[in-house]
Amino acid sequence: MTGDEKDISIITGFWREAGPDAWFRKDDGFDDAFRAAHQDQHWRAARRELDHWNSSPDGALALMILLDQFPRNCFRGTAHMFATDPLARHHARHAVSMGYDKGVAEELRSFIYLPFEHSEDLADQERSVELFTPLGGEALQYAIIHLDIIKAFGRFPHRNRSLGRETTPQEQAFLDQGGFAG
Repeated sequence: MTGDEKDISIITGFWREAGPDAWFRKDDGFDDAFRAAHQDQHWRAARRELDHWNSSPDGALALMILLDQFPRNCFRGTAHMFATDPLARHHARHAVSMGYDKGVAEELRSFIYLPFEHSEDLADQERSVELFTPLGGEALQYAIIHLDIIKAFGRFPHRNRSLGRETTPQEQAFLDQGGFAG
């Protein structure tokens, strides 16, 4: 096993072991462990030093974890939470075009697709729903919710504070009524 293969295995293993209870809820302990274990690799991926990992299903998954999930856990409430989203989408597009998503276990496949769901671009949102449709269930429901928000506002209002954007009265009303908060 090469050094890259070992690193990929460690990252994807960490993510698998954490499981859904950690993936989709705020947990400072998990975020701290994630940061301690993988912050250096996140920065390497952000500097595009790990682009070559996107040549296999597991490598693509590891990149999505580092570029899409890591910032959402480890930089909550900051602009950096979204800073590597364009790079994550770049890698997700390549992974899907190569069929790497089909080589990832179904319970982890959504992580290849989430960069599209996290985009504020309508075409990416439509692609997200298309990709999540075969998975169905809650994953598809959330993809549709994200699409509907982008259709309504052209962006995610819950990001405005972190990104230093003005919130429109319509966005504030949506947020005040319990609108999706990410």
